[in-house]
Amino acid sequence: MEETEESNNRSKKCNSKPTSVKGCVNYNNNNNAHNNSNRYIAFGFRSNQNQYQTYPALLPLPPAIPMQVAVAPPFPQNHNFTSTTLLQNQPFLATPSDSKLRYFTASKVLQRQNDVSKQKDLLRVKTATTPESFVVARRPDSGGVEGQVISLLANHFLVKFDPLQKIFHYDVEISPHPSKEVARLIKQKLVEEHSLVLSGALPVFDGGRTIYSPIEFQNNKIECYISLPIPSSGNKLQIEGQQIKLFRVNIKLISKFDGKELSSFLNKEGDGWSPLPQEYLHALDVVLRESPTDKCITAGRSFYSSCMGGEKDIGGGAVALRGFFQSLRPTQQGLALNVDFSVTAFHESIGVIPYLEKRLDFLRGISQRKTRGLTNEEKKEVEKALKNIRVFVCHRETVQRYRICSLTEEVTENLCFQDRDGKILRIVNYFKDHYNYDIQYRNLPCLQISRSKPCYLPMELCMICEGQKFLGKLSDDQTARILKMGCQRPRERKAIIDGIVTGSVGPTSGNHARDFKLQISREMTPLYGRILQPPKLKLGDRGLVRDLIPSRHDRQWNLLDSHVFEGTRIERWALMSFGGTSDQKSNIPKFINQLCQRCEQLGIFLNKNTVLNPQFEPMNLLNNVKHLETKLKKLQRASFSNLQLVICVMEKKHKGYADLKRIAETNIGVVTQCCLYPNLGKHSSQFLANLALKINAKVGGCTVALYNSLPSQIPRLFKHDGPVIFMGADVTHPHPLDDSSPSVAAIVGNVNWPAANKYVSRMRSQTHRQEIIQDLSTMIGEILDDFYEELLKLPERIIFFRDGVSETQFLKVLKEELQAIRVACSRFPGYKPPITFVVVQKRHHTRLFPCELDPSSTRNQFFNENIPPGTVVDSVITHPREFDFYLCSHWGVKGTSRPIHYHVLWDENQFTSDELQKLVYNLCYTFVRCTKPISLVPPAYYAHLAAYRGRLYLERSDSATLTRSSNISRPAPPKTTPLPKLTENIKKLMFYC
Repeated sequence: MEETEESNNRSKKCNSKPTSVKGCVNYNNNNNAHNNSNRYIAFGFRSNQNQYQTYPALLPLPPAIPMQVAVAPPFPQNHNFTSTTLLQNQPFLATPSDSKLRYFTASKVLQRQNDVSKQKDLLRVKTATTPESFVVARRPDSGGVEGQVISLLANHFLVKFDPLQKIFHYDVEISPHPSKEVARLIKQKLVEEHSLVLSGALPVFDGGRTIYSPIEFQNNKIECYISLPIPSSGNKLQIEGQQIKLFRVNIKLISKFDGKELSSFLNKEGDGWSPLPQEYLHALDVVLRESPTDKCITAGRSFYSSCMGGEKDIGGGAVALRGFFQSLRPTQQGLALNVDFSVTAFHESIGVIPYLEKRLDFLRGISQRKTRGLTNEEKKEVEKALKNIRVFVCHRETVQRYRICSLTEEVTENLCFQDRDGKILRIVNYFKDHYNYDIQYRNLPCLQISRSKPCYLPMELCMICEGQKFLGKLSDDQTARILKMGCQRPRERKAIIDGIVTGSVGPTSGNHARDFKLQISREMTPLYGRILQPPKLKLGDRGLVRDLIPSRHDRQWNLLDSHVFEGTRIERWALMSFGGTSDQKSNIPKFINQLCQRCEQLGIFLNKNTVLNPQFEPMNLLNNVKHLETKLKKLQRASFSNLQLVICVMEKKHKGYADLKRIAETNIGVVTQCCLYPNLGKHSSQFLANLALKINAKVGGCTVALYNSLPSQIPRLFKHDGPVIFMGADVTHPHPLDDSSPSVAAIVGNVNWPAANKYVSRMRSQTHRQEIIQDLSTMIGEILDDFYEELLKLPERIIFFRDGVSETQFLKVLKEELQAIRVACSRFPGYKPPITFVVVQKRHHTRLFPCELDPSSTRNQFFNENIPPGTVVDSVITHPREFDFYLCSHWGVKGTSRPIHYHVLWDENQFTSDELQKLVYNLCYTFVRCTKPISLVPPAYYAHLAAYRGRLYLERSDSATLTRSSNISRPAPPKTTPLPKLTENIKKLMFYC
């Protein structure tokens, strides 16, 4: 299932009326629509309703591959790139030559298979070993060779550039300082009115202080004045009855550079350790974003337009808009533009009062109760909902926009202010006298729109500006609606992306790329991936070991005639019910009986007798922390302080879930398993099995193990008597509107070998939005202690999977966290295990599509579906030099599968591509909660779950922080609240599953 686009950046457009956004995508026409003779159907890609027209491939396609290694026919050959809209005669376009193409061809497969033993023997030994000389790991070989070959398309569009094309970087200073929207208007007018000074150039602007031009301006320093009809407190002029504002624009040349270094980097010329030339790459990225920025709402690296299918009301004062993400990336085939479909939520552009009616349940129907006031708690909720939203007023004509800072202490009826003459005026009288308007909602506070001085606006006269990204937490219903909008099957998603690239608001829609001598392919990148074979698994069968190879197309298996590999005995447990109807409560004995039977079928013993009769409590007990703790302690005493499990059945989801988990795991020392009454009523065997698997994992069992252990699969690195630890690390941050709560970091590590499927965890709170894990050394030291306690040995190798790191943070995270791992190891005399540090990225926008060559072929029966589990790509779209790969280890049931991007930053274990890819894929089959491979390598997944559990421990105290009354001056973030400590018995269990 696809996740929606996430970004903390403010969105771009803010129109005075709730009109549709500029720009419209035309999926039926492209830039070469007049040249019908050049059209053809790529790869025979057809649909029952229409045929998708595409352009010839940008580069010659791979030759045919032998059938014994192919699962799909080869691509058509010798298609050359042609374009009537871009430059035709540029001999200096920087892209690898045909002989250097990084396509995964059959000849390369055979060559790799012949050389694979050499590659293992000739692994590069890194020269950078000191903490001061961190260099990201390079690819150890030419890529993996294992698995069947599959033809794919990736949503990367090749970009050719002229390395001799100079780019001139100018600093622009605008005074008085404008908003980004106004700055863009100034830039547009600058180009229109001062074309001669700019030498006729069409420069591009990043919205801040940088302008890039393909030609040099007449002078290295330029000063001019731009007037815009924007009323403000200063520098006003009156021209023909219209107020205007003057801006002084100073432009000066900073630097000039060309693309030779970038071309050398992409072609792997010169020094193998040279860094990526960021300056030229950034300039080209700004060029390709110029046209979409002018036509769409900008949110982070994505663009949204109501013309891409219109906006959809998702409830709660929010609407969803379709859009697209784009990013310029260096890859093995050269520069590529990554374009992906995206959906995100925006505030609905309506009046503030109707907005609050939709957003907050307690204000429903307030338009019929205009005399209603707000309690203190309600006022805090209203202020939280409106803070930082931009509004415009509708009682007078103006283009001015205001950002809501807070609410007034007094209600509108009692508010007064001092005019310029020092006279005290009541708000209600002022609007009656000046605008002949009677304020209706006099018992509501006004909006305060200035942090430094009183500046009031009545709510009923304000409208929400269009194009503001919804930064609050979406409800379950809103999330479901927005996910449904972004949930397209692969064929549909591919068609949308193709339409974006050739559409009227996409990256090819303007003339700027031509001016900078860029050519952008209109076709997705063709490439070959490989399908790794699933591992043989080890299950239980009434005390015996049973093997199984997941042979279904989705690689799922069932436990209908098998046991879990290691079942536990749960002798002492209890059940608590929260809420529920009389009929629902009457089903509890039947539920207990069914669950015990299902556990028995799975090889898990769950005592049919609870330590006490089921405890039926009202739902509001979850609101009372002290009473909840008292009830749980009663259950603990009934089991002589040896309670193993409490199953909690709830009428519905409740915020008290966080308190329940915290009390049980940090005060009482008992594992809890929660479920909902509506699920109990379904009498589903699958539901009972899922519940049993989670319970078994939490109390110390495991679902499955690899039949062929890791030492037998990767004997070069792993030994039966040389244990290895797989660690996962993640940091979870508070939601965007929370400016004070701590971030929570979690580390997990396996404590068994060679099964490597039981993990202990450590969690810490840390500085607000701090990505570097601050107590990493301490947490890893504690996990190493647990490892030693279980195996009486320290791990001989450490494989560290780090989740949640963006590319801009790679070096910083590597330098600090790798050193922290070494410090943790140094606690043990002479202990210096080799470390492999892998960043795991799931929030990226690369998508892989099956290349549908012959839809009628039985061999292509799943090509209308997602790529199969085990699909790995380590060529063409991966990094030109560094050790990374994309692995789709799961079967995508809904939407389009998102492969996980694994990027090796440090590798002292010297993995080959095949070894690391096989390791990660096999681990994905050992997740304890389900009987199918998961999308994310389990150590990273467990770390994510553990970090989320730590976030729950802070949630209730956080809510008090979030609803505090806002002051005019922003307070400093409070001191980080430490997490409560887990009880000793809980520490050793996978309670977070």
